[in-house]
Amino acid sequence: MNERPVAAPSHVWMPKGMDVVALAIVASGLVLLYAPTFWDWSRGTDAQGHEPLIAALSTWLLFGKRFELTALDRPAAPRVGYTLLSLGLLMYVFGRTQEAVRFEFLSLVIVIAGLLVLFKGLAALRMSWFPLVFLLFAAPLPYRISVALTGPVKFMVSAAATQILQWLAYPVGRTGVVITVGQYQLLVTEACAGLQTMFTLEAMGLLYASLMNHVSATRNVLLALAVVPVSFCANVIRVVLLALVTYYLGDAAGQGFLHGFAGMVLFMVALVLIMGIDALLGKWLSRKREVA
Repeated sequence: MNERPVAAPSHVWMPKGMDVVALAIVASGLVLLYAPTFWDWSRGTDAQGHEPLIAALSTWLLFGKRFELTALDRPAAPRVGYTLLSLGLLMYVFGRTQEAVRFEFLSLVIVIAGLLVLFKGLAALRMSWFPLVFLLFAAPLPYRISVALTGPVKFMVSAAATQILQWLAYPVGRTGVVITVGQYQLLVTEACAGLQTMFTLEAMGLLYASLMNHVSATRNVLLALAVVPVSFCANVIRVVLLALVTYYLGDAAGQGFLHGFAGMVLFMVALVLIMGIDALLGKWLSRKREVA
């Protein structure tokens, strides 16, 4: 029985032997079931704007396993599969009826895990652990924990952003986490510089390390740790961008669509910084090996 990775032929989009109709039915059912969850969450005040991207990347990572999953000859595990599926659906019903969005997100992971075990056995679950764990990063952190830990982060981000704007000769001042730029005031909230943002950026760092698949464990660990300062720098840039948008286009633009767009800019800036740090780590470790 083989669990080794199976290379995907460049000219074949779907693996031979895969039931495309069954896959389409299951995928459509998941979309119909969880679309309201993502819709409600995207309209919430705590939404970062990254959640659909995390879900899309998780789907892409899982879809990338299609050749390996189809090649598995391990027997299905119906008891475990149905147990996970039932548990996931019960959690979904509870989360939906009680407006507990964290249960809904967690139920999605458990439902997908149950379907994998149901069709391909426990080996499929071991093979697909990273896409499922990565999907958890779309779930919101508990509010009390997030608020308790993000106060100092918001203060430091506000101070750094204000200092940068002052260096650029903008009329800016700060009181706590409230930045005054021109005639407008910008409140640095948890959504702008909170633990949830750092949590999401950590997911991106882990995704990048997974895709790069570096042989050096030291490089992977340092890259994951570097996400913390990268998150801080990216958050500062996001707040500066929002302050400039508000200053030039008004408060409505700063709090409207461009606020969500700034969240995507946050991701792009963080990705560039992570790639730069990764390149520096590669050079540093290479020189260290040459010296040794």
